[in-house]
Amino acid sequence: MPVSRRSFLAGVAGAGALATLAACANGGAGGAPQTGGRLRAAFVAGGAQETLDPHRLPQFMDQARAKACFDTLGRWEQDMSCTPRLAESWEPDATGTRWRIRLRQASFHDGRPVRATDVLYTYRRIADPATTASAAALFTGIDFAASRAVNDRELEIVLGAPNHLFPVALGSYGSEIIPEGTTSFAAPVGSGPFRFVSFTPGGPALYRRNDAYWDGAPALDELEFLPVADESARVGALLSGQIEYAHDIRATSAQQLASDSRTQVLTAPGAAFQFLYVKHDRPPFDDPRLRQALVLGLDREALARVALLGRGQPGNDMFGKGLQYYPDAVPQRTRDVDRAKALVAESGVTTVELSTGVTDPSWPAATQLIVAQLAEIGLTAQVRNVPPETYFADVRKNATMHFSRTGTLPVQNWIATTQLSSALTNSFSKYVDPEIDRLHAQALADPDEGARAAAIGSALTRIHDNIASPIWGISDWIVGVHGDVKGLQGFRPNTFDWANFAKASLG
Repeated sequence: MPVSRRSFLAGVAGAGALATLAACANGGAGGAPQTGGRLRAAFVAGGAQETLDPHRLPQFMDQARAKACFDTLGRWEQDMSCTPRLAESWEPDATGTRWRIRLRQASFHDGRPVRATDVLYTYRRIADPATTASAAALFTGIDFAASRAVNDRELEIVLGAPNHLFPVALGSYGSEIIPEGTTSFAAPVGSGPFRFVSFTPGGPALYRRNDAYWDGAPALDELEFLPVADESARVGALLSGQIEYAHDIRATSAQQLASDSRTQVLTAPGAAFQFLYVKHDRPPFDDPRLRQALVLGLDREALARVALLGRGQPGNDMFGKGLQYYPDAVPQRTRDVDRAKALVAESGVTTVELSTGVTDPSWPAATQLIVAQLAEIGLTAQVRNVPPETYFADVRKNATMHFSRTGTLPVQNWIATTQLSSALTNSFSKYVDPEIDRLHAQALADPDEGARAAAIGSALTRIHDNIASPIWGISDWIVGVHGDVKGLQGFRPNTFDWANFAKASLG
């Protein structure tokens, strides 16, 4: 079970789940990283059903554990461009349907070299619907019968349709390379900076430094991930020295930690998109009048001001603000209470259910505010609290209206994994628009960057105009760390450097 505030602070360390922090005598931002010690990182986790399968990553904790143990062919930078990682290079043919990829020399933890056949096995597994992989939509376009290993360090990937942006998929979370033939992740073998030691589903996961890591051995001896669902418990554990890294904290907690000499605050501005999804395929939001009432009834300015406490900005119901391909010319959506009231009256609906939780620390405050805003347009919202361990699986299946959030992603990848007809199973809104499919395919097929930007911008605008999935805010991403931690910065979630402890040190 995830650790509660009381049980965590009352002596989890004494029970053996935490190791004593190694002494750090030569700390300081200007000095060389000190080798050794165990860094303990606390995240919201997924409970007893968790696995270490790197292709199924429903929680940020899953992503962080995967990048500790595994590696990807590419890496997403802070601007969401993709640069080589396990790959040394990639090159397309003139049509954008054949990609030649050369691998660098690297080894798995059991000493086997990372080979082209491992890559093909990995991508075939991700694309297999039976895997229910997080990145499946990015790899289903591969023609695996035509793709081949040229030799151990070179492969040719053949696509069923032109995709001049295909390399971006190579840096995606959930695309970690596994050894050919892997079917179990009880004791996973990867090629990442840390080797697996132990794991309890819903409990701690421990990793040890990989001295043979191709990119240089980490400074840390060990890395431990701890599930702590309650944000105040994560902050309390950081202040008491029981952990060194508290993921995903509130703006009020950030103010507290910033004023304490024992801790540091790492911030990535405008890094998370806060959604309020409704299901388009079932009552009551199968009625377009009610969907439009919701869009018009939200006060995004108030939500950003109150729920995000100045560490964020209002959203405009379009993903990707500040990223490549975002259409800046679309006007900011504003509130129209009178029109929203009229649409609610026409629909005849008086009560809706709102599913929420503590998966994001801003949601409790946002929930109170949205309930009040809906009341102003004639809707009574019945609140359903969903535990973080099962939140996303539950709301995808059961909720008619719910909170969600998405970290920074390449815009075209967000469309591919959430908005296309092929992504309907994983969709939160359950809405299909063939024109979005067409625009996305057109963007990938066009080698001209200007035409590609126009097609993706048109797809985003169409999503904004036709789909009721309000993005009410764009929040900063905030992490608290112990004052002795070095080598970490405020990175955007989903990027390679976020929650990556390969270069971290204590002291």
